[in-house]
Amino acid sequence: MKIRKAVVALAVLGLISNAAWPLTQDDVAKLGQDLTPAGAEKAGSKDGSIPAFGGESKPLSGWSYGKLREDYWKYKSEKPLFVIDASNVDKYADKLTPGQVQMLKQVKGYTMPVYPAHRECTLPNVVEENTKEGALKSAIAKDGWSLESATLPSVPFPIPQTGIQVMWNWLMRYQGVAAEWPDGYTVVSPRPGTSQSIVTRWNQLVYYPWAKKGQHTPEDDQGLQNGFYYLYTEPAALAGQGTMQRYYFSKDTDTYYYFTGQRRVRRLPAYAYDAPLIGYENQYPADISFVFYGNPDRFDWKLVGKKEVYVPYDGFAMQRFNTKLDAAMGPNFINADMRRYELHRVWEIEGTVKSGVRHSTPKKTLYVDEDSWLVAVGDDYDAQGKIWKAKENYITPEWEIGACSTSASVYNDLISGRYVFDETIVGTGKDLKFYPPGSSDPRLNNQYFTGENLSAISDR
Repeated sequence: MKIRKAVVALAVLGLISNAAWPLTQDDVAKLGQDLTPAGAEKAGSKDGSIPAFGGESKPLSGWSYGKLREDYWKYKSEKPLFVIDASNVDKYADKLTPGQVQMLKQVKGYTMPVYPAHRECTLPNVVEENTKEGALKSAIAKDGWSLESATLPSVPFPIPQTGIQVMWNWLMRYQGVAAEWPDGYTVVSPRPGTSQSIVTRWNQLVYYPWAKKGQHTPEDDQGLQNGFYYLYTEPAALAGQGTMQRYYFSKDTDTYYYFTGQRRVRRLPAYAYDAPLIGYENQYPADISFVFYGNPDRFDWKLVGKKEVYVPYDGFAMQRFNTKLDAAMGPNFINADMRRYELHRVWEIEGTVKSGVRHSTPKKTLYVDEDSWLVAVGDDYDAQGKIWKAKENYITPEWEIGACSTSASVYNDLISGRYVFDETIVGTGKDLKFYPPGSSDPRLNNQYFTGENLSAISDR
């Protein structure tokens, strides 16, 4: 038993990368005891900078959907403990990612305000129960990347042993049965020396069939992992164009695109991975959404270990739908008053492109929050091994689903000097909407997310 504990300790410290051992009932019994039901360490850090697990975040009395969430958050009045900038970055470098360090040193005026940490990302009871019940059953297929078995909705691998297991915990993040952006923006900052941004406006719906009531497996619903619908509303050159995608547990994504000029839907099998999305001057590859999105099969994923990192957290400011978009954005980065960082424990995984496979980003490193299994930060490297992009998700409790989500994303390109502000509702006047299981919206079914339906709803 002492040997086993030593192996676990080494894995947590990052001294081994992909040690694999069969989980036992004793391991699973720790869920809800020393570990949270999702697999995080319940205890705080020895110095108190990371608190013990705090349980579910709940709004102050009076909140309902449509009201500004930040106004009902009990920690709204907190002030930064300190601010990290170019002058003191070396002092905090051991708790920063390489991309964060590069941003602070390279981008003039960039700062990271650090606030007290709160650990209030939880999961509904049914997800916790499925996690414990299915922990010994979850398995990666022989292909090394697809999810072969799991009891869903759940955290498939609450005590991960490999990088691909951590990846699937992220891909299986609980968001209710659907998440909707009734109105949203994606903005690409101007080229250096110019003043013209790229601004698109859109609405978006993501459907998770495995989060419906009851227990599900990756084989259910024809192996559908999620359905994705995206419709451009601005600018005029893109308005009316739309995408319908079907992501699967074990095969390539089906992508359908409606072109307004042709008034027809085309299948775009290559519109994935590092393919540039239409309308963004090659600044937005498909799999950069939410820091990492889509099939993970082009990379070998190594589990580096667990570490403490200052990450974007409690990002209620990113859901200020009543704030003007321009007020949130500076010429070179998102304004500091929109960004909040806290010290949290994260799992670090490293993806390197498989031999014989093409991808414009040879290496990606992701930092995954231990409590929510949401990717908090990601660093992309170029072919010379230099930091190319420093990416962030703003992790935020979403009270109606009893779990956390990402309220916006930012992708900073340290080579071009531009950044992408993505998945944001700032300035739209409308909040993100989450659908708990049992929601009656008629769109929440497999048939809605098809090429045939894209044609039908686009021709209206």
